[in-house]
Amino acid sequence: MKQLTSLLLLLTLGLGSVQAQKYITKNGHIRFFSSTSVEDIEAHNRQVNSALDQQTGDFVFKVLMKSFQFEKALMQEHFNENYVESDKFPNASFVGKVLNIKDIDFAKNGSYNATVEGELTIKGVTKKVAEKGTFEVKDGKVTGKSTFNVLLSDYDIKIPNTVASNISKSIQIDVDVNLEKLAK
Repeated sequence: MKQLTSLLLLLTLGLGSVQAQKYITKNGHIRFFSSTSVEDIEAHNRQVNSALDQQTGDFVFKVLMKSFQFEKALMQEHFNENYVESDKFPNASFVGKVLNIKDIDFAKNGSYNATVEGELTIKGVTKKVAEKGTFEVKDGKVTGKSTFNVLLSDYDIKIPNTVASNISKSIQIDVDVNLEKLAK
């Protein structure tokens, strides 16, 4: 977590190359979705912090787990208390890079494919991940989007047998962040 905090601090303070442009958001959106024959479970978090350095490709996320909102209060309670243990592990994070950052023209409106690689930490477990996504540049703003799946077992998230048929073993994650230039 210290590494994530340090990287966020460096990106938001604008240290590094004076020519580099930083993009940030404090209200990105992450949705997760579980679908089984028994029920669908969906949650949204609109308090996602993210920063992107257009020169280096450094890309970070910090997600407060208790900010996920569920349709049913009991699902939210079980998620925080039993599954991700939000009091013990309050944040999830991603620290990585956009591997093809040079292919994205931040000065030109358009949609650009991206490959992002780094370390995803959920419930204190860190795994290397590589995912595809897109960046859309429009009038100086950058929207980043990606959809990928996470296996609960990879992050030591245990589902009790009594509700195992209600929750998919693989959760779909949708990321949607509107990044704005950091004022110099």
